[in-house]
Amino acid sequence: MSSKLNALTSDSYTEISQYRDQHFKGNRYEQEKLLKHSNTLYVGNLSFYTTEEQVHELFAKCGDVKRIIIGLDKIKKTACGFCFVEYYTRGDAENAMRFVNGTRLDDRIIRTDWDAGFKEGRQYGRGKSGGQLHRCSTC
Repeated sequence: MSSKLNALTSDSYTEISQYRDQHFKGNRYEQEKLLKHSNTLYVGNLSFYTTEEQVHELFAKCGDVKRIIIGLDKIKKTACGFCFVEYYTRGDAENAMRFVNGTRLDDRIIRTDWDAGFKEGRQYGRGKSGGQLHRCSTC
């Protein structure tokens, strides 16, 4: 394929970032493979007051949302600034990466990133106050 065609098919909005979940159960190759085919997005920098309905309203503009998992403080069980959005198709998830990342929701600029897939227990924040650790070295 010529470099001209590569440029046309390249989509920096949907590329996999350098961030990797350090708690992923498996090797780097397995994680990369899951990220490249995932329909699940990690959404960070949410307000603690943002509701599941608000998240759904925004992300449904990009496609059919399968489910939303709001991140919770492990002890208080209150929202702690992140969530997972799972779509039925990769194409819809790619649309969300293109059009939602960097937009404002509930007075916060949100970040989206590919996630290898939600597993029970990951909805609990890992930070000292229950919030998710910062996922991006460039933000």
